[in-house]
Amino acid sequence: MEEKHPVNVLLAIDLAPKLLDDVRSIDPRLEISVLDRDTMPLFWGRSAEEGSPAQQRFASVMAEAEVLYGLILSTGQARGVLAAAPKLRWFQSTSAGVDELIGAGFGERGVLVTTSSGVHATPIGEFALHLILMFAKQARRAIDAQRERRWDRFTPTELKDATIGVVGLGHIGSEVARLAKGFGCRVLAMDRTRPDAGAADELLRPAELPRLLAESDYVVLSVPLSKETRHLIGEVELRAMKPAAVIINVCRGAVVDEGALTRALKEGWIAGAGLDVFEREPLPPESELWGMENVIISAHITGGTAHYFERAVPIFCENLRRYLEGRPLLNAIDPERGY
Repeated sequence: MEEKHPVNVLLAIDLAPKLLDDVRSIDPRLEISVLDRDTMPLFWGRSAEEGSPAQQRFASVMAEAEVLYGLILSTGQARGVLAAAPKLRWFQSTSAGVDELIGAGFGERGVLVTTSSGVHATPIGEFALHLILMFAKQARRAIDAQRERRWDRFTPTELKDATIGVVGLGHIGSEVARLAKGFGCRVLAMDRTRPDAGAADELLRPAELPRLLAESDYVVLSVPLSKETRHLIGEVELRAMKPAAVIINVCRGAVVDEGALTRALKEGWIAGAGLDVFEREPLPPESELWGMENVIISAHITGGTAHYFERAVPIFCENLRRYLEGRPLLNAIDPERGY
């Protein structure tokens, strides 16, 4: 049914003026509120003095919010948002992954959840290929030689005719497949629901994951974290990979059993790993992964881009139009499954 009443929209994000104007201009029924620098910390779960101006403003806008646009980073924060927003009907995440909402109660409350799926395809796809190229061209060896002022000649390997295994053929996995084909790679992809192979050469189902792992020179993980994908890659799967293979994780840390991965890298079950995500973040200083020569680590940055909100806000704007018109929203997910 088309929404006729005023709709209170709360933006828990700092948008550039032009993007904020884009949101405001959608429909006169929208009553837009924006958290400021004093109230934003409360959205992240920080406490404020009871009765303080910031606490009162935060409580007031949250109590009236029907639509919320922002980022939730933990289950505790998610529960706090639900408790503070009794009128909430729809949460649009600025992120593509919302595994933090699992078990928080959004589904039980009947709150619709949508994501910004698609905005990360370019930066994460490029970063995954960057990590693959760093291993293929032995970038670390060259950087170490430069640091030591040592003339070290060696023979890098080519990507042409290498097999890239892509686990999860959504927006990100599809971009990885497209870029890999540009290097002349053979691409095997595994996806639970996708009907076609897209840019990949072959589409496999989850039961065929052992084949993908056994045939791939590089395995790129790009699946959402869910009950089904938690520790999808463990000892059995790592032992199924080629000893010369490299695993790239640009999705969620818990998709991989980190303990098993550490053993695999130490004992030579696989050749290396490019890791942007970890089971515990920040990665603890005592983690053995930090000191491994066959590991490249980044701090959950692969999705970062200067163009992020230029791509994310149009998705929110289109969904606002659909919400007002009573049409299905883009990127709707089951918050209890996480995708």
